[in-house]
Amino acid sequence: MTSTPVGRAGLDKKPADVAAMFDGVARRYDITNTVLSFGQDRGWRKATRRALALGPDDVVLDLAAGTAVSTEELTQSGAHCIAADFSLGMLKAGYRRPVPKVAADALTLPFADESFDAATISFGLRNVANVDTALAELQRVLKPRGRLVICEFSTPVFGPFRTLYMEYLMKALPPVATRVASNPEAYVYLAESIRAWPDQAGLAERITDAGFGNVRWRNLTGGIAALHYATK
Repeated sequence: MTSTPVGRAGLDKKPADVAAMFDGVARRYDITNTVLSFGQDRGWRKATRRALALGPDDVVLDLAAGTAVSTEELTQSGAHCIAADFSLGMLKAGYRRPVPKVAADALTLPFADESFDAATISFGLRNVANVDTALAELQRVLKPRGRLVICEFSTPVFGPFRTLYMEYLMKALPPVATRVASNPEAYVYLAESIRAWPDQAGLAERITDAGFGNVRWRNLTGGIAALHYATK
């Protein structure tokens, strides 16, 4: 039996390990993401906001919000946006962003039934201990016909590019992270978790099985990431 290195979660995704890992990368999390994604993260946040089609009267949950950089993007719609994350270190790192922040576990959300007009989770569903439970909780807190948008790493659709991308994940990403991240070991987990994650159709099936309707997806950056849409 192999042990997980200090500062890194394992693919069993024990909540305490994942939270501690994100606490450890919080200080330089945003800049590291921008460097490792070659600046694509900004466009992905904008695409998520547009996909939610928020109005000024909408109340939206940004789950796994981290430092709330994604929540701040959502506020440009004029909606009432709440950032939720179970890493206190990440929430503290985003203390300058003027949005409500709530410590919350995706598996037991501290919100009443049918509280939100819309909900989103960006690059966080992959890190929960039980994806099906998290999806059930998102459905519970959404109002009828509420909108869900999931932005998550996915599978590039062009074969040669997919091979190149997977090589980058496992060989180039950790050395780059060593130069810019506050906890480079965590980005080894990042690469492993992306490789183990379902492709676009596989995630759509999980969302449908959770009881959502009108499930569809759109690829971003050739399928490096994908937006999945659904309604309650």
